[in-house]
Amino acid sequence: MSTRLLGLILGGVILGVAATGCKTTPYDYTNFRQHHPHSILVLPPLNESTAVEATYGYLSTVTMPLAEMGYYVYPVAVIDHFLKENGMPTAGEMHQVPLQKVDEIIGADAVLYITVEQYGTKYQVINSASIVRARGKLVDVKTGLVLWEGIGAAEEDSGGSGSIIGDLISAALTQVINSSTDRAHKVAPMANVNLLMIKDRGLLYGPRHPEFAKEK
Repeated sequence: MSTRLLGLILGGVILGVAATGCKTTPYDYTNFRQHHPHSILVLPPLNESTAVEATYGYLSTVTMPLAEMGYYVYPVAVIDHFLKENGMPTAGEMHQVPLQKVDEIIGADAVLYITVEQYGTKYQVINSASIVRARGKLVDVKTGLVLWEGIGAAEEDSGGSGSIIGDLISAALTQVINSSTDRAHKVAPMANVNLLMIKDRGLLYGPRHPEFAKEK
């Protein structure tokens, strides 16, 4: 496991809000085990948030955790460009691509459909909170069976220094800085940890992970 990924996992534990954390019943992996994918095609996420940058801000953070879990992930930028060149300029249209075509043209074992529900920073009087929340569904290309579904979220709070005047100045500066940057993009990797890697709720290990054989 990479140092960066370990840091994200720890960050997810400290700052993350795992939407599935309250569920104690493990996910039913029956379909997953019967059609365990080796390769995953990730489509650009649907965006239900108010942030126009959510689709590609989130998409850019998905490959690393999937690869770390032992899956081959088709290059997301290449797939995005390919689909746009073939008459599907939006994520909504890309999500309608028939699985048969995915099988014939791309050859992926499974498709990961993601919907971003929240993405952005909320400002209060003396602090701000960047929140990312997404749900995902992994579908087997050959059969159309849903192999896995989950929800993950993460939140990072700017906190306060204890000084009202200092906090007001800090909050003003933070809002100015964040208006020109995508702060939620830094939180998205933690949301991915909570979506994809939570034990008994996230994905199972892929064939390129050393724990794959043990899990089977």
